[in-house]
Amino acid sequence: MSSTQTAQQVLWLDPIQPLNAPEHAQLTAAGLSVRCIHTIDELQSALSHGHQSALVIRHDPNLDLLQSCQDLMQRSGCALPVVCRVDRRNLELVVQAMRQGAAHVLATDDWSTSSWQMAYQAIQALRLSSSAASMLARMSPPNETHKTSSAQKNVVYVDAASRNLLALAQRVAQANVTTLIEGPTGAGKEILARVLHESSKRAQGPFVGLNCAALPEQLIDDMLFGHEKGAFTGAQKDFKGLFEQAQGGTLFLDEIGEMPLHLQAKLLRVLQERLLTRLGSERQIALDVRVIAATNKDLRVAIAERQFREDLYFRISTFKLCVPPLRERKGDILPLVASLLLRHAPNAQAFSISDDAQALLLGYPWPGNVRELENVVQRAVVLCSDQHIQVHHLMFDDATDMQLHFETALASEPAKCAAPLPILGQPVEDSHYGESSLLEESTLTPSNLQEAVKTSEHQIILAAIQTTDSRMEAAAKLGISPRTLRYKLARLKAENSNVAMAA
Repeated sequence: MSSTQTAQQVLWLDPIQPLNAPEHAQLTAAGLSVRCIHTIDELQSALSHGHQSALVIRHDPNLDLLQSCQDLMQRSGCALPVVCRVDRRNLELVVQAMRQGAAHVLATDDWSTSSWQMAYQAIQALRLSSSAASMLARMSPPNETHKTSSAQKNVVYVDAASRNLLALAQRVAQANVTTLIEGPTGAGKEILARVLHESSKRAQGPFVGLNCAALPEQLIDDMLFGHEKGAFTGAQKDFKGLFEQAQGGTLFLDEIGEMPLHLQAKLLRVLQERLLTRLGSERQIALDVRVIAATNKDLRVAIAERQFREDLYFRISTFKLCVPPLRERKGDILPLVASLLLRHAPNAQAFSISDDAQALLLGYPWPGNVRELENVVQRAVVLCSDQHIQVHHLMFDDATDMQLHFETALASEPAKCAAPLPILGQPVEDSHYGESSLLEESTLTPSNLQEAVKTSEHQIILAAIQTTDSRMEAAAKLGISPRTLRYKLARLKAENSNVAMAA
């Protein structure tokens, strides 16, 4: 523990296994001053004396300590951050603990100083957030309440960096300031924007979002500011733009760095004057909207290249929040995997993941961030036949790695699959989709890396089709849209027809 770090006074509740001397020493080195208790009655007595910073418990389905402790603290009027220790083989408990409000989660066999220092930082961050909320409540009029949203329970913020970001976001949420969220693509900027909204006084109002890179500039103009009936050909009725739709709530402008320059000028004027005039109207509309913008660009560079207005930059960046890439918050990876498995598992099946697979997930650099992680999890669900994910089920977006992992999966468990994977060259019946046959007979054989990757993609698509009831469900398993799946199936059928004609 550093000389500037004050020891956290924590209660240690574990009815199964008491602390031994080496473990106690490790916790002390991490900055924790531990008082061991063994029962809920002892916890009640300890809470009555105060002076504790946090509660550390063993989270086990047979004990149900977390809920009991929370109920007791609620009755006692004493809210301590809770750190849960969970069997590392049971990822579902990690998600459950976070959803029930745990400040941090650690494996029961993890005694490393670095891990417990992360827990220390999580406790500090949560206490800072709670203190800020209390201070704001004291400063507010009696009839004004600030909602500390349950968004924290609905998203995964486990790593110390994420917990600090969450605490800062909840403080920023209480101030009605324009906020700029920076971070790489797929890192979770929109999720943080929703946390800002749901943790603010505007939580009961609408949350309206627009991706500035997804629409033509003429359509963005109309979508944002609206129009009057007859303003242009085809304007058959009045249309409220997104600013008006977000009245009393939050407007989220994603990828604002892609907004055309002439619209940037119009947006700047609306933000400055808080007044809006629809196209074809002379009437000004007063706005009560909080704007949150997000970008994966360096807007300072865009300003230097005359692609973004400097005055707009300073208007939208009253407060800046930066979402780190997934590789810099490794503590979030496994809890995210567990959460994604719960979301994508068919028929609510319980999945587990091997230690080697966990190590591989933690070691991968994740250039696509959380969006890429979700794709990897969905592929693993498709390939895994026994609900126990191993290394060869993890297929990353690198083409060579994907082919290697797929070949390993086929070689390692051909007998485990509930139904054999379809082989190109054999007809596949697909009664679910109302087609007599998905593929004609083919003799496609991979002869180079490009063809091998294509073959791998075809095999994965067909495996997903065989294990689902609809194209929509198959597309969801594959992490692609139904439209993309239709395109790939059509291309696959055309390629196999060409091969048959050549033969």
